[in-house]
Amino acid sequence: MKITKVQPLLIDRFCFVRIETDAGIVGIGESGAWGQLEASAAAISKFADYLVGRDPRPIEHHWNVMHRATHFTGAAINGAISAIDIALWDIKGKAHGVPVHELLGGQVRNKARVYAHLKGRTIEQQIAEAKRLKADGFNALGHFNPLLNEDESVPYFKTHASKVEQAIENVRLVREAVGPEVDLCIEIHRRMSPPEAIALARGIERYTPMFYEDPIRPDSFEAMGWVAKNIPIPIATGERFISLYQFRQLLAHNGAQYLRPDVCMCGGITATKKIAALAEAHDTMIVPHNPLSPISTAACLQVAACIPNFAIQEYPSGTPGIDRDGALQGDKIVTGLAQHINGFIPIPGAPGIGVELVEDAEKRFPYKPKPVEMRAHVDGSFVDQ
Repeated sequence: MKITKVQPLLIDRFCFVRIETDAGIVGIGESGAWGQLEASAAAISKFADYLVGRDPRPIEHHWNVMHRATHFTGAAINGAISAIDIALWDIKGKAHGVPVHELLGGQVRNKARVYAHLKGRTIEQQIAEAKRLKADGFNALGHFNPLLNEDESVPYFKTHASKVEQAIENVRLVREAVGPEVDLCIEIHRRMSPPEAIALARGIERYTPMFYEDPIRPDSFEAMGWVAKNIPIPIATGERFISLYQFRQLLAHNGAQYLRPDVCMCGGITATKKIAALAEAHDTMIVPHNPLSPISTAACLQVAACIPNFAIQEYPSGTPGIDRDGALQGDKIVTGLAQHINGFIPIPGAPGIGVELVEDAEKRFPYKPKPVEMRAHVDGSFVDQ
């Protein structure tokens, strides 16, 4: 079997790859370089020069060549490698007539717990959405930012006290709205300094959050380790990491208790399985990052099926009035992914990763490029959001 075509596809707000073979087997994958998708698509085309004409099945070999041939890395490049890796596993599973997890050691579980996205520009919106999601069967809510999903066009300023105390109050209100039957996965989106992150974590401990995600920017392992050492709740981070070695450094600094590899960014299914093994050796759990399409979700689930230290899966549900009218992101672009049932989603059982692009997806869903922009601070600088 030989690869005959490697085609990047910019569809809606996603970057996919379609890899064709002379055996008639087609694999699909997705890049997680969501801010630089055009660059990632170009990297996919560059790797096509190497891949076309080769056997798609020696995946570990191809993975190493793509990473090591030039020794240059970055989000756009690693997003391309990740997309290609997922597509190669999709081909291999289809060639053997089995889901990918069968090739990775077999199932540990037959369904994966998921958390829905909880968004709101006001605390009232967040409370109403939390109640709706609980009624829909979810037993965990994530993407929950107690700093709120504010309008990024409005310049930002809050005092330290008001910022921290209002966020604590918002966590209290949502916890009271859903009770202990629903876990809260707090997501700060890197919007705090280390001292602010510590103050907030100490204030919300009483509301038993499952984890505290990206309280500060992830660039400094030392800073994340310092925050983790001084707070009483577990940190989750890693969604922006592009390398197994970054996760190793994070663990060496005791910077997280939940790792968040993005299968479409960190190196695909091949890398995510390696990261999960590294985490297992450190008694650390895996929460796959997944803000993308059902192709990403399906790839994540193949790993979740076969690792013992899987905790929960991000499920990018939409929020009425904010995005996608409450529908799962990209649900019209891909077929084959089952719906969640009482907060769990079945592991796909079809050969490969278990999902397919709909026919003529690139024509039916035109590309929506993401602009480069950042929220302004009232002093004329900028803030992470």
